[in-house]
Amino acid sequence: MRHGVAAHDRLLARLCRMTHRRAVALMVLVTLLWSIAGVVTRQLQSAHGFEVTFWRSIFNALALIVALSAMRGPVVWRELLRANPVVWMSGVCWALMFTAFMLALTLTTVANVLLTMALGPMVTAIFSRLFLKQALPMRTWSAIFIAALGIVWMFGGQAVSGVSQGGVLVAAIVPLAGSVNLTLLQRVSRRGAGAPDMLPAVFIGALLSAAATLPVAWPLDTTVHDLGWLALLGVFQLAIPCLLMVRLSRQLPAPEIALLALLEVIFGVAWAWLGAGEQPSNPVLLGGSLVLGALVMNEVLGLRRAN
Repeated sequence: MRHGVAAHDRLLARLCRMTHRRAVALMVLVTLLWSIAGVVTRQLQSAHGFEVTFWRSIFNALALIVALSAMRGPVVWRELLRANPVVWMSGVCWALMFTAFMLALTLTTVANVLLTMALGPMVTAIFSRLFLKQALPMRTWSAIFIAALGIVWMFGGQAVSGVSQGGVLVAAIVPLAGSVNLTLLQRVSRRGAGAPDMLPAVFIGALLSAAATLPVAWPLDTTVHDLGWLALLGVFQLAIPCLLMVRLSRQLPAPEIALLALLEVIFGVAWAWLGAGEQPSNPVLLGGSLVLGALVMNEVLGLRRAN
């Protein structure tokens, strides 16, 4: 147990010493892993809808049991039930994000869901200003605006008027829960050495998501073939990148994380192009260029200012 805690502390120390450039690179990796969901689900034969969410969350939870046990030892499970309330609040946010996206897709179009999720950086910036008193440089506000414009350009033509307002409202849960979660993580990181460990919150979110989707996913008739792909999603598309994002919240401002997270859309389009032969349209390419340009501008100007 002591060995596990010591290993965790050494990892935390290395992350605390991480340069901004390396943290940005890791966040790009996080979005790359998140983005494989679309192309992987194209390989599924029998699993659909909430069954995909259920199995993905279950495999996410199993991967987190292994990862957290290796990092913290058995003590992490003994302390889970009496964890700080902020850990459970973050867990609820993760569960909402894991579940609401799939539910929104059953109620409205993919374009409307992605357009709604593009609100994430703006909402996160507002929350950071209100609750963390965090002032953002003009370059970041400009990048948020340009990136949002790029998302609208990419998918605005595909958005269908007169769709269910309920679908858009459910989709809005994703950026709202994500913004609350990032604000919580950022607030906790300011406590320093006395801050509660927020990694178990991802595990709580996975369990809550699985419990919420099991009744509507039943009966489970997923094939072994599909279980393999869903295990890939649970481990590499959720568990690993979500753990990384929790740690990166100690290094990067919440609005910057939310802004970089928009790369998930760009990478998702690229995966669909390379892995499923879905060639993007000109508006998607132009809008994607705007998003990438905004992100590059924000990071380059930030590096110049740091130097």
